[in-house]
Amino acid sequence: MKYFVTIIDCNSFTEAAEQMYISQSAISQQMQALEKELGVELIHREKRKFRVTPAGEYFYRQARGILAQTEQIKKETIRLGQDRELQLKLGYLRCYSGLELHQVVGEFSSIYPEVEISIVNGTHEELYHGLKNGEIDLVLNDQRRAFSDEYVNYELLKCGCFIEISTKNPISQKEIVTMDDLRQISCILISSRDQQNTEQEHYQNTLGFSGNFLFAENLEEGRLMVVGGRGFLPVESVGTLPQPLPNVRRLPLYRGDRQIEKNYCAFWKKEAGNYYIEEFAAILHKSLVGKTQQQ
Repeated sequence: MKYFVTIIDCNSFTEAAEQMYISQSAISQQMQALEKELGVELIHREKRKFRVTPAGEYFYRQARGILAQTEQIKKETIRLGQDRELQLKLGYLRCYSGLELHQVVGEFSSIYPEVEISIVNGTHEELYHGLKNGEIDLVLNDQRRAFSDEYVNYELLKCGCFIEISTKNPISQKEIVTMDDLRQISCILISSRDQQNTEQEHYQNTLGFSGNFLFAENLEEGRLMVVGGRGFLPVESVGTLPQPLPNVRRLPLYRGDRQIEKNYCAFWKKEAGNYYIEEFAAILHKSLVGKTQQQ
């Protein structure tokens, strides 16, 4: 197959032989042997020229696909054989509170017990840089940039935005809230200290939040701040959200007459992709979409 594909690509027996490091007579003999085995003519020779027969065209197309697949299998086999311990490094948003990710990790581990999973959380930018620098294999993140060709941008679902607010606040009695309703209330964001400015800028400039901003290191701390009446906490319905804490209401956040949405994706580098990353992303997608349809 390699010899035949190379001959067609080079449009020359001589150049193909040089590229494959064999003699021209040897590559010609290989083609004759191939045609004899198949019982059909693949290349019709006319003096010093040749043309590809319809059977040869078909064989060429199929052979190219098979050779590409074989090369990928070879690379992946070598990679797996060189890895003493298979690892999958996952990253998810610090503010993520859905249940599906935990369930998917358990399901994946039961199917592929040979893979050791390590998990980190962070802000959008922390996850982006971890992925870019090769510190994380796959991240569950919201889309804040145009999709890049360097990454696989596996779209999971569009998520409705909500806020959690204390029932002591009169706004909690509404069925929906808008940005205007929240202007005089502090917005609580989940962020590490060095990412606070970046997170605030995103919520101000992209989503339109205004007023004062407070910060919590993790989701539990942020929700306790809500219970204490210090402000409201933005959350997204990435899968099934747990019930809010006592004395807290979760309300859909609207801009105009529509609920604000965010696009959530699984991202990984194309050059670093492998079967396990793709399989984890597929299981996560199936879980999230399935729960969304049930709701």
